[in-house]
Amino acid sequence: MTDLAPSELRVLVAVARTGSFTAAAEATGTTQSAVSHAVRGVERKVGAVLFERGRSGARPTPAGERAVVRARQVLRQLELLGAEARGAEEGTVTGTLRIAAFRSAAAVLLPPAIMGLAARYPGVAPHVLVVPELGAGTVGEVEEGRADLAIATLDDEAPTPPGMVVGELLREPYVLVYPAARKEPRGLPLIDWPENCSSYTREWWRSQDFLPKATLEVADDGVVLSMVAQGVGMAILPRLTVTGPVPGVTVTGLGADGPTRRIVSVATRADAKAAAPRELVRLLRGVAREMLG
Repeated sequence: MTDLAPSELRVLVAVARTGSFTAAAEATGTTQSAVSHAVRGVERKVGAVLFERGRSGARPTPAGERAVVRARQVLRQLELLGAEARGAEEGTVTGTLRIAAFRSAAAVLLPPAIMGLAARYPGVAPHVLVVPELGAGTVGEVEEGRADLAIATLDDEAPTPPGMVVGELLREPYVLVYPAARKEPRGLPLIDWPENCSSYTREWWRSQDFLPKATLEVADDGVVLSMVAQGVGMAILPRLTVTGPVPGVTVTGLGADGPTRRIVSVATRADAKAAAPRELVRLLRGVAREMLG
C-alpha cells in the first residue's frame, strides 16, 4: 500500500468529525472538491470504501471507522514526536495531555493532580474531557484516539483492553446517604443513576433487607446527592461524590464488607511510558490516598 500523508489523515478525521465533505473542507481550510479528491485517494490506497456518501452527508463505513481511529492515533503520535524531540533537546516536557474522566473523578481527583502536574511540567497543557462511564466510557476515548489517558472504573475480572496499560489508582468505597432530618433511612425511596456501577454493588444490595429497588433514576450522582439533601430519598453513592460535609445529608459508611469500585488509569503502551501521563498517574494516586485515607 502506498504511504498516506498526514494531510490525508487529517481529512479523514475532519470528515468523520463534521459529517460532511463541505464542513470538513471548511474545518481544514480547503475546498469540498479537494476533500472529495483526498478521500477517494485514500480509499484507493487502502483498498476499501471509507465513507458512505448521501444527501445527509458522509458517514464512516465499518472500514472507515477503523481507519479514522488509526488516523487519529497516527496524527497524535506525530504531534508527540515533535513535542518530545523538542523537549529532549531543551530539557523540558511540553505539549497537550488529553484526559478522559468520569464526572466525580474530574471534579475531585483531577484538580489537585493537574496543579501538581503544572508545577512539575509547566509546558504541558491538560485538556479534560468529561465522559459518562456508559458503553465504551472513558476507555473508549483512548481506544478511539481522542484521549491519551483515561480515568476509568474497571471490574476486577475485566480483561485489560487490547494494547492498553492499566494502573490501579484506588479502591473507592460506597457510602449510604440519606436526609439529615431523618433518624434512619428505612422507608425512603432509593435513588439511582444510569452511570452507577451496578456490577460492583448489586450483589451487596440484594443482601440488604432495608434497601428497596430503585424507585427514582436521575441524570448523575451529583443530582442524586442534591435530591437526598432535599429529602427526596436515600442513595448508595461512591465516596468521591461526598468527600466533604454536605448540608442536609447524613453520610454513613457501609463497613468492611461494603461494596467498592476499582478506579484505574488506562493508556496506550506508548503514552503510558511518556513523562506527563506517568507523572499525572503518580499524582492521582497521591490525591486518592490523601482524600480517602
